[in-house]
Amino acid sequence: MDKTTEEKNNKNLLVRTVGFVGIALLALNSIIGAGIFTLPAIVATNAGTASPWLFLFVGLGIITVVLTFGQLASYFKDSGGPILYTKAAFGPLTGFSTGWILYISRVTAFGANSNALVLYLSTILPWANTGQGRAAVITITCLGLTWVNYIGVKDGIRTLSVFTILKLTPILLLILIGLKHVSSDVFLQPNLPNINELGETILLLVYAFVGFESATYVSGESTDPKKSLPDAMIKTVLFVGIIYFLIALVFISVLPSGGSDITLVSLGEALFGPVGIIIIALAAVFSIGGNLGSLMLAVPRLTFSLSEQNLLPKWFGNIHTKYQTPANSILFFGILSLVFALSGSFVFLVIASSLTRLLSYIASICALPIIIKSADEKAKAESLSLVGGYTIPIIAFLVCVWIAAQSNIDAWKLTLSLLGIGLILFAFARKTIKNL
Repeated sequence: MDKTTEEKNNKNLLVRTVGFVGIALLALNSIIGAGIFTLPAIVATNAGTASPWLFLFVGLGIITVVLTFGQLASYFKDSGGPILYTKAAFGPLTGFSTGWILYISRVTAFGANSNALVLYLSTILPWANTGQGRAAVITITCLGLTWVNYIGVKDGIRTLSVFTILKLTPILLLILIGLKHVSSDVFLQPNLPNINELGETILLLVYAFVGFESATYVSGESTDPKKSLPDAMIKTVLFVGIIYFLIALVFISVLPSGGSDITLVSLGEALFGPVGIIIIALAAVFSIGGNLGSLMLAVPRLTFSLSEQNLLPKWFGNIHTKYQTPANSILFFGILSLVFALSGSFVFLVIASSLTRLLSYIASICALPIIIKSADEKAKAESLSLVGGYTIPIIAFLVCVWIAAQSNIDAWKLTLSLLGIGLILFAFARKTIKNL
């Protein structure tokens, strides 16, 4: 579709103001949230001194998925990510189902992380974990992020920049100070994890890397999506993998017998004393805040994309005439997330969030050959080309299938239930649109 046709279809186009740095910040904050403050301790319990290497091992597996997504992203300029890929290859039903599952998983994740924010904040401000305090913190956080993103994507990116600096500085400081405690024994004598617990451990490690696909949701607002998206996603995941490796390395060296579930708070106390608790607790608050900010920036673009493709009512595709943002989709996500966060009864949906994402990854990877085959020569020439042809996507597919197979039956039941709800909404939306 040429530019003239696009403008006829939508007079109020989204403004392309998000560059490489903005995409990288979005991906980074989508990946690094509450997990970095808990995962190293949990994985160390299961894998001991092998845990840093397992982070790298899983990271290498996930990077094949990221490379595949990078190639997929290079064929599209519009917002939507997996929705666009699966719809282009398999039709509107698969596109909607993929988008709906991803959307619900992100809404529930926002609710869960909002409650995690309260938990960490209560470490230094006990009132935050009282009934009124919890409601106040969650409401202010949710409505504040909704407003910031409602009035412009640039303000959303600036917010992410602040959160990124505030959370990465203490983490990097922990690494620099803690590295002097690392001995050669960690490298020379890693103990192997229990093979019976390996599947569960791998599932936990996946949480460290999922979320990179959020960057594809804002393709329609990226200055050069075909180049900046693949580059930003790949470099961000590599950076995250190194950070997790170093944090895990420092953790097992400083706290070889384990610590509390709030990993970096324990590590901060061990390295800096009582003041370390405050520093790392604040870092956790900023980390989760950045994660919530990235969700608020990226996820409304899912319903916007579904609306643009006539898979949801046009109301979701409305662009604010002044701020040029998908205003209705942002408001809908903000209100729905607030309800989930305050109720707490929906947090159990997060159990299946990793599985739903893996299923969306699998569907997107399967779409790649069809998209490449249907693309014209110009699109192929301008797209990202992977070494080895389909070798990397095939590896990515096998990685996702194997990890998804480790999920328990409850996660599968929940995922299928959500898919059923999505199919009902899809049928309703299509019928409504036909009657307009």
